[in-house]
Amino acid sequence: MPRRTAGPLEKGRSTYPKCMEEPVFVPHHPWRPDVPPEVSAKKFYDTLSQRRSVRHFSDAPVSLETMEWVIRSAASAPSGANKQPWRFVCVQSSALKKKIRLAAEEEERRFYEERATDAWKEDLAPLGTDKVKEYLDTAPWLVVVFKLTKDDDGGGVYYAEESVGIATGMLLAAAQMTGLATLTHTPSPMNFLGEVLERPKNERAWMLIPMGWPAKDCEVPAHGVEKKPLEQVMVVH
Repeated sequence: MPRRTAGPLEKGRSTYPKCMEEPVFVPHHPWRPDVPPEVSAKKFYDTLSQRRSVRHFSDAPVSLETMEWVIRSAASAPSGANKQPWRFVCVQSSALKKKIRLAAEEEERRFYEERATDAWKEDLAPLGTDKVKEYLDTAPWLVVVFKLTKDDDGGGVYYAEESVGIATGMLLAAAQMTGLATLTHTPSPMNFLGEVLERPKNERAWMLIPMGWPAKDCEVPAHGVEKKPLEQVMVVH
């Protein structure tokens, strides 16, 4: 068996205080696709590039098991010091969905009538969105992503914003790979979500994501299909 190369903390004197245990390392077993990397990357892109923000959902059920695997994928995300500062509250209850819709529509009414600038409204116009959010009733699941400000034992969390953002992206990707439609909804402020769902004070609502199958007659805005070309988003040195 080849000798394991000493890690950075094993070279010379450890920088860890005596009261702390030395970190333990185990062999890494990476996943290897059974096709060339270029092919695997393109297949993944082909699936994700078909994701659209959907506002017309079917009320057809999505199994709890399906949701559990989607959430497992999201929760496999990296995080600062592995603190995993997220909670995915999955709402199936019709009564709770109704409460969330009513509260979200009230915040959206204030947004469109009081807070949104003319420029912001102009940017939203091609999407055909307004204060009416009937999809919050129709979608079989609402996934409310919460960011933890402290862990469950009261300890600190690090890079929580970045960590939750990565996990949410992986959530959307997992849903797309499953065939589920999603919408990223961010009513502002979102404090009402913590109140309706009776979440503890260390959890802050971060995003509200309806999730389910698209309606048979589902339509999406023509605006939004086009993405910036690669040369505008990728810089190679």
